[in-house]
Amino acid sequence: MNLMGIATRVRTTISIATIAGCASLYGCGPTTTWSGETRSPDGRYLAVARSKQWSGPGNAYDATTVYLKWIKGSQPPTEVLEFSHQYATMNLKMEWKTPTHLHVTYGESAKPGDHVSLDFQAIKCAGIEISAQRVSGDTTDSQRSN
Repeated sequence: MNLMGIATRVRTTISIATIAGCASLYGCGPTTTWSGETRSPDGRYLAVARSKQWSGPGNAYDATTVYLKWIKGSQPPTEVLEFSHQYATMNLKMEWKTPTHLHVTYGESAKPGDHVSLDFQAIKCAGIEISAQRVSGDTTDSQRSN
């Protein structure tokens, strides 16, 4: 093999290694690991929850966000609750107590060492009261757990 061919191979190998290295530093995500929704009793609002997972060295993160969306409007959903947790999903139940009161119960998954933090809570949005109640993982009648 001539010197020119070796130099081309070395440059190609270095380029591929550099691209692979950069991609691994930025990680992957977010990936939606769960979603659910429930309509208000009067049919005007939709409560939507999504769990997402980010991965990669130094930037792994799991979060669940609850949004309120007006059914007939064109505006984007409004974030009303945000949780961070240890695993891809957590226990979460959304329930409309009245057409103007969304109640969310939440807790850890059944996995050992799981921890859930309520990082953001709006107490009222568009006339809708939002309440959140932490419950232990073994007593949560959840819509999901993983």
